[in-house]
Amino acid sequence: MSGAPETYYHTQESPLCLLVYGLAVTLLVLGWVLRDVPPILYSFPPVGLLVLILAASVHRLTVADLGDRLAIQFGPVPLFQRTICYADIVQVEVGRTTILDGWGIHLSLRGGWVWNLWGRDCVVFRFRKGVFRVGTDDAENLARFVAGRIVRQNETGYRSRG
Repeated sequence: MSGAPETYYHTQESPLCLLVYGLAVTLLVLGWVLRDVPPILYSFPPVGLLVLILAASVHRLTVADLGDRLAIQFGPVPLFQRTICYADIVQVEVGRTTILDGWGIHLSLRGGWVWNLWGRDCVVFRFRKGVFRVGTDDAENLARFVAGRIVRQNETGYRSRG
């Protein structure tokens, strides 16, 4: 065996979401205090609620083994989630995001997608066509776990469909 653990589950929380919660509360309070001003009344509370939902959807990032694939999910409101089949991963390595990669979900200037919550450490998943970076404060363990899964997939001869 490769020494990799049998399963993986890790959740990272971010203090940056507190800024987004603060913005949401500010918009809601201003909407209440300035409720006699029609543009404020009709825009601040709905935008404040939207920002509150977005803040709750990027409060933490969980990466979990689901047997044949890896689940990546922002939460606790699960608006943004993705799974990656181990059989589709060509290479996995520990990497660093750039300052321009920042926080959130977006395309990287270096190519591929970035899902990052906090910090610059990440795991880089390379596929036949594309790259996916997941920011994590547990990069070494995640990369070791996924590398072990890739080895097991290759040993069993499993290949993903299509």
